[in-house]
Amino acid sequence: MLSYPVRIALIAALGGFLFGFETVVISGAEKTLERIWSLSSFAQGFTVASSLLGTIIGSMIASIPAKKYGRKKVLQVIAVLFIIAAVGCASVSAWISFIFFRVVGGVAVGASSVVAPMYISEIAPAKLRGRLAGSFQVNIVLGIMVAFLTNFLLKDLGDNAWRWMLGVMIVPAVLFWVLLRAIPESPRWLVINGFADQAAPVMQKIGEPNVQGAIAAIRQSLHEQDGAPGEHKEPLFQKRYTKPIIYAVLLAMFNQLSGINAILYYAPRIFEMAGFDKNDSFLQSVYVGAANLFFTLLAMTVIDKFGRKKLLLIGSIGMTLFLGLTAYAFKQGAGGGLVLVYLVGFIAFFAFSQGAVIWVFISEIFPNSVRSQGGSLGSSTHWIMAAIISWTFPIIVEGSSNGGYYSFVFYSIMMFIQLIFVWRVLPETKGRTLEDIQKELGIA
Repeated sequence: MLSYPVRIALIAALGGFLFGFETVVISGAEKTLERIWSLSSFAQGFTVASSLLGTIIGSMIASIPAKKYGRKKVLQVIAVLFIIAAVGCASVSAWISFIFFRVVGGVAVGASSVVAPMYISEIAPAKLRGRLAGSFQVNIVLGIMVAFLTNFLLKDLGDNAWRWMLGVMIVPAVLFWVLLRAIPESPRWLVINGFADQAAPVMQKIGEPNVQGAIAAIRQSLHEQDGAPGEHKEPLFQKRYTKPIIYAVLLAMFNQLSGINAILYYAPRIFEMAGFDKNDSFLQSVYVGAANLFFTLLAMTVIDKFGRKKLLLIGSIGMTLFLGLTAYAFKQGAGGGLVLVYLVGFIAFFAFSQGAVIWVFISEIFPNSVRSQGGSLGSSTHWIMAAIISWTFPIIVEGSSNGGYYSFVFYSIMMFIQLIFVWRVLPETKGRTLEDIQKELGIA
């Protein structure tokens, strides 16, 4: 039977499943919607990226209620937003209404990318934190895989197939809302906000060997002027937090400068560009999703052993290579089989590195007093870049006969720069408590 911290971490990580599903399910519907509403390439890019505008909003504002009302309550609201988005997107007929519900779903995704990893990192024992926080990413790629699979299975349901593709999300969204009722509030949030008596039994259940010592360490880490509880005492943007701010912003930017969301959002379109017919292009997307899931699971088995930095170094090298090969294949007009092999290679290295590490690392490097703001900063940076990359991709591809080549060359160059950044700048955080990381970054 799974231990208590593993069970509650996996429930919170279901927010990642909905994150992944909502993020890429549009890939199966985007060409149909382009036809139904006679969208230009600019409007089509906006239709896909509209969800990402919501994620920017969600990721920027999530830290405020997460600080004031707690992580659990915000996760419950996020589940309700996913339900509303699923019902709305599947039922509307007007383009503007569709955009509205896509934005609602995006707000849920952005908020979940802040709050769920934060919650998991705060309830996870140090020796398991990489794997448990990484379970959020596992659920993201599982959601992506299921979205690609349901798109493939539902594609032949006629003119309303897109409604079924988008509406099926209501099932996991309702399940998420129900299961959240069984998890406790974050013990660190409870201590920070003056409820140490409620935090102590939670800490005991998650296996904390020295409950009073852990509570004292959390209090000591807050840098409060008068000793009064509260997570609202410190602003994020001050000189002492320069390092974690730089690490979070750059890692989040590079995550999207790999082109990952453009590839996931437009997977069927990319495979049609490479020469596959419609049915095969949907099937190739399933292969991409399966590779993403397999290599994320592989990364989770070694992230607490190898460490975050080593995974990022390995991934940067592999992504640079396979993105470059994909660009070369489009330049030479190579067969779709080579494009599939190269993109699966890229996905494998992305999943093994950036995909597995980003939410773990961002949730670790900020101290208790500003963790929610720091997580919001990293997540909002990620989603702003995702919106830019996803919105511009169809414009670039349709604006030039070599648009695919130029896009993948750019992504490859960005991953080479990421390699230098990780090698020369990024610290390692494996095996340390959150308070110890705080001290080692010089912000204790």
